Amino acid sequence: MLAARGLLKVFGDRRVLDGFSCAFAAGSVTALVGPNGAGKSTLLRCLAGATPVDAGEILLDGTVCDPTTTEHWRVVLGVLDDHAWLPGLTLRDHLALVGDAVDPVLERVGLAGFGDRRPGSLSSGQRQRAALALALVRPWRVLLLDEPERHLDESGVDLLIDLMDGWRERTVVFATHSGELVERTGADRIALGVV
Repeated sequence: MLAARGLLKVFGDRRVLDGFSCAFAAGSVTALVGPNGAGKSTLLRCLAGATPVDAGEILLDGTVCDPTTTEHWRVVLGVLDDHAWLPGLTLRDHLALVGDAVDPVLERVGLAGFGDRRPGSLSSGQRQRAALALALVRPWRVLLLDEPERHLDESGVDLLIDLMDGWRERTVVFATHSGELVERTGADRIALGVV
C-alpha cells in the first residue's frame, strides 16, 4: 500500500532520516514510537507530502509516486501537528469542503453544538476532535496521524481508539508517545531512535 525506500531527510547538519525504509500494508495499524527528535513526525510529513525528502522514494501500491500531487493526496490523508484551518470559515464549512454528512460527524466526535464556530475559537482538545472529524468526512485509503491523542481527555482517547478500530480495513499510521494507545489499538510498532 504505502512504503518508503531509502529516505533521507537532513535538517542543517543532522540526518533525521538516513536511508530509512518501511512499508505499511492495507488493513494495518502501525504506531511509530521513539523519543522526541527520533524522526516520527518528519517521517509522517514526508509520507504525506508536507515535507520534501532529500533522497529516497515513496511508493503507493508498489509504484514510485510524488507525494506532493493531488493523486497522492486523494489516497493519503495527513492529520499532522500543524493542521491549517482557513480563516473565516466555520468548522462546518471546513468539513463540507472535503465531504458530506457533516452534522452526524460533528455529533460522532462530540462537537455537535460547535459547527458554526471558527476552529480558532475552539479549545486545543476540540480542535483535535475537529481534525479527527476531517478523517471521517474526507475519503482516504491511508491515514497518517501525528500524536492523535495529544490534547484529548479520557473520553476523547476512547473516541480515537473506537475510530481507529473502525478504520482497520484501511491503512493507519500514527506517531505517539503513549504506550497505552499502542496497546489499546493493538498496533504494530516501528521504533525510531536517535543515532
